[in-house]
Amino acid sequence: MKQVMLLIAFFTLTTVSTTFAQTATPMATKTQINQQKKIKQGIKSGELTKQEVKRLEKQQRNIARVKRDSKSDGVVTKKERAIIKKKQKKAAKNIYKQKHDGQKRGN
Repeated sequence: MKQVMLLIAFFTLTTVSTTFAQTATPMATKTQINQQKKIKQGIKSGELTKQEVKRLEKQQRNIARVKRDSKSDGVVTKKERAIIKKKQKKAAKNIYKQKHDGQKRGN
């Protein structure tokens, strides 16, 4: 009887821990949403040219792909998180640089 109870407890614990495995990337998602807002604001204000928008959006798609690939095996490792964070940091610098480079969108 004790073995059965231990076995049930083990499977329950395993299931719960697997369910809450490190697959969520809430900070990366929040960062990506903020970056998308900054790009849209740059489009609206005319701070970003069409070519700049294309490059920035391509970079955002790349980050989304890396996130999706990292989650595909069910676990996002520290190394994968670091890669995502590094790519997002570079994207943030690019967004800032492009919005403040003095080029304006033509009509």
